[in-house]
Amino acid sequence: MLYAIVDIETTGSFAAGNGITEIAIVIHDGKEVINFYESLVNPHAAIPYFIQRLTGITNEMVAHAPSFHEIAAQVHELLQDKVFVAHNVNFDYSFLKHHMEVAGYMLDERKLCTVRLSRKILPGLRSYSLGKLCHQVGINLSNHHRAGGDALATAHLFAMLVANDKEEVISGMLKGRNSEQYLPPHVPVEQVDNLPKTAGVYYFYNAVGKVVYVGKANNLKRRVKSHFSNNKAGKQKQDFLREIYRISYKECGTDLMAHILESTEIRRLWPVYNRSQRGYLPRYGLFLYEDRQGYQRFVIEKNKHYLKPVYTFNTIIEGHHRLRELISEFGLSARLCNLAKVSECADGVHADHCDGNCAESLTAEAYNERVAQAVAWLDKHLPTFAYIDKGINHDEQSCILVNKGNFYGMGYLNDGVLPDTIDQLQEKLEPMPDNDYIRNLIFKHAATYPEKCVAF
Repeated sequence: MLYAIVDIETTGSFAAGNGITEIAIVIHDGKEVINFYESLVNPHAAIPYFIQRLTGITNEMVAHAPSFHEIAAQVHELLQDKVFVAHNVNFDYSFLKHHMEVAGYMLDERKLCTVRLSRKILPGLRSYSLGKLCHQVGINLSNHHRAGGDALATAHLFAMLVANDKEEVISGMLKGRNSEQYLPPHVPVEQVDNLPKTAGVYYFYNAVGKVVYVGKANNLKRRVKSHFSNNKAGKQKQDFLREIYRISYKECGTDLMAHILESTEIRRLWPVYNRSQRGYLPRYGLFLYEDRQGYQRFVIEKNKHYLKPVYTFNTIIEGHHRLRELISEFGLSARLCNLAKVSECADGVHADHCDGNCAESLTAEAYNERVAQAVAWLDKHLPTFAYIDKGINHDEQSCILVNKGNFYGMGYLNDGVLPDTIDQLQEKLEPMPDNDYIRNLIFKHAATYPEKCVAF
């Protein structure tokens, strides 16, 4: 079996928007070097200054070098029918696969990552970056951050790994399409192998232990593995894979609970790679306040962290529609509901059955009684129910509680028996933040599966 040990230098971190400036390929039989190829490459783009400082490769050096499509045929011949080996293999492989396809060649070879191999065959080292790893195991790494120097050092390292592979780690990774070769280099394969095939929420952490992504799944193992099943050349995917060092998870009884927990955790942790729900919050609320004359007044405004609304809406139009219903049903004043600018309501927004003079004809006490009836009506029409479903274990049930239209929290009932009162049920559940996204999820499931709802 022959191996193609590869190193490249590039103009940036992702293949779709960057070029290759240098490539080196060492053909190796597992013991010694059989062939060596090295070439500068003209990327037809300016090399960023910090990369010039890192690699020593300048724009002048590559100005007359061949373009990648000029050497693609030779590179393809060198890589064909070899095992593709590199230190952090998915980076080099993604670049070459992308640029080979642009040049009209396919790259579909088995891969080995010397970072992952080193962690298994040479465990317990302080660092597995190429420079520090070579220093720890006594490999001479000259011309670091140049393709030729790094490729030859990686070849020396690979020969050492082959010689010390007592547990046949390499042959195990090469069996079929071993999923480990697609994992980010720093993620322990055991963390993926130990994932359950149940619903839940998973967390990806960076090198310093910060959560960078939260996701939900009805099958945790399958969903997490799907993140690594392709090696797209775009910046977002490559940056994402490069940052992942650790995975954890929390099991949930149902897919709905996983949805809820995911939404809650995204807002709690603000992971950098979660973009869909971080800004999704109820935008408007119906608030109640008392004016100087003692009248209770409704107003629709954007939600505020320090005030609790009587009701929430996604749009101001939805809020106006609900408020007109209250004006019509309880004889409220459009002016005192801030839908009219003058006492006669002549220039304001009218509601059916509002004569514009109700505020003048009623005392504050009498008018406030109407407002209280409107609030009570809203409370009455806000549902209180427990959504009961299967638990994580066969001897328990999951419970999601909605109290007066608001999501309260969720948890598990070991005995499968609901308490008699809301207060007793709340003691058994974990309180969680409420928002429109979560409420909409619960109400949708409740409408689809009414038999799972227990009213209080």
